[in-house]
Amino acid sequence: MSIAALVLWVVTAGGGFFLLARWVARGGVRQAGVTRLSPPLIFGHFLLAALGLVVWIAYLVLDSDTLGWIALGVLVAVALLGFTMFFRWLPVYRAHTQPIERVPAERSFPIPVVLAHGALAATTVVVVLLANLGVGGS
Repeated sequence: MSIAALVLWVVTAGGGFFLLARWVARGGVRQAGVTRLSPPLIFGHFLLAALGLVVWIAYLVLDSDTLGWIALGVLVAVALLGFTMFFRWLPVYRAHTQPIERVPAERSFPIPVVLAHGALAATTVVVVLLANLGVGGS
């Protein structure tokens, strides 16, 4: 179960990195007042997710239950930031048909990638929790 969590975490991170790269490439960092996703929110989500992944890998290598629970706590914080970004992104997605002067960078996000990233993230949280509880072996 722990390795499945690692694989899920890495695949989810890949989708998140794609979205981050697209947001940065479309000028999201420079769009103060236009984007609904602030740079601290975006980069905080990214950095916490990376930190959690490093802690999870340390948990796998060192077999320390404490590290597993810390990784889960970090992952829950990452998920909360992700929910915040999703609900800030929804109005931008819904306004897709309305012409506006300056287009927010997040409007370019492919919907399947956003939905897959969120679904995989939720699955990752559940699998990490189950792994910490010892379900399916470690």
